[in-house]
Amino acid sequence: MRLGVPKESRAGERRVALIPDTVESLAAKGLEVVIEPGAGAASGHPDEQYTEAGATVGDPWGADIVLCVDPPSVEQIGRIGRGTVLIGFLAPLTAVDTTKALATGGVTSFAVEAIPRITRAQAMDALSSQANVAGYAATLLAAREAGRFFPMMTTAAGTVSPARVMVLGAGVAGLQAIATAKRLGAVVSGFDIRRAAWEQIRSLGGRPLELDFIPDAEDESGYARPLTEEENEQVREALAENAGRQDVIITTAQIPGRPAPILITAAGVRNMAPGSVIVDLAGDSGGNCELTRAGETVVEGGVKVIAPANPASDLAAHASQLYAKNLENFIALITSEEGDLALDFDDEVVAGACLTHDGEIRNERARSLVEGSG
Repeated sequence: MRLGVPKESRAGERRVALIPDTVESLAAKGLEVVIEPGAGAASGHPDEQYTEAGATVGDPWGADIVLCVDPPSVEQIGRIGRGTVLIGFLAPLTAVDTTKALATGGVTSFAVEAIPRITRAQAMDALSSQANVAGYAATLLAAREAGRFFPMMTTAAGTVSPARVMVLGAGVAGLQAIATAKRLGAVVSGFDIRRAAWEQIRSLGGRPLELDFIPDAEDESGYARPLTEEENEQVREALAENAGRQDVIITTAQIPGRPAPILITAAGVRNMAPGSVIVDLAGDSGGNCELTRAGETVVEGGVKVIAPANPASDLAAHASQLYAKNLENFIALITSEEGDLALDFDDEVVAGACLTHDGEIRNERARSLVEGSG
């Protein structure tokens, strides 16, 4: 069976779905790998490394399984044969045209962001691995843009106080941002509307901002539930006041399939001192800051509001390494020991990740979005 790895077409995307080490591991299991020329160059892997690992450089779209990072274009989907398997980030809750094209083309597709977050699937959880990278990258970006030391510095010229960093949202990205800011020596606080996250913030050396007037807001899947408008207003007022005491705010709060909640208002930004920085990782879904513009830097009263377009791509080498391992583990789940395709839709991981199969949209929320689009 052949695996195909195309070169990513999204502007600025430097990651690749498989790295040479993973190719070598897959080849040892009897799987052939075809890499599009230059697919790994931006992540530090020239074609020669792939051929040395046992891959072939050529056209990946005719493979039995096509592996991608970002959703392919409708035109690219048209190059995938009926019955072919596609695995990658496919944005099932937002990319309606992609889902339609996959179903129409008879592609069996698996969206890695839909892999159930259960213990057995942790090694395949690409959403978490890339969120880890994004949280780390966001903190380094904030440290660079803040124009000040993160740790306390004692010098002959005097003592410099440590930076004060607040992280909003204590999911995977937020917890990594808290841990990274703490390692850099900042005074770190964290906020999440899920009470279970408060102890996680403490465990990393942060101080949880405990808004006791908001009841625990964790849903059955472990994500944050949407707050009522009254609750949102209370949160925004509390965070606007707290923002004035921060040098850096990193926001990571997102709700799958919904616009990101506004946590920092324009008034909250104006409460911050000139030279302060907000890094908003939720920019692609609307942003956690009222002033956020996806992929841009907005300056308000000397405060920078930065919404990086694809922070994981900035650390493409390690982001690709983690992602490739996630895919290798998922491939092992859907193939037999002989290297043949073996899809078991009674398996909750396989069923949960499946977006389309046999011309049908298997993901219920994605199907309802397509039907609603007409």
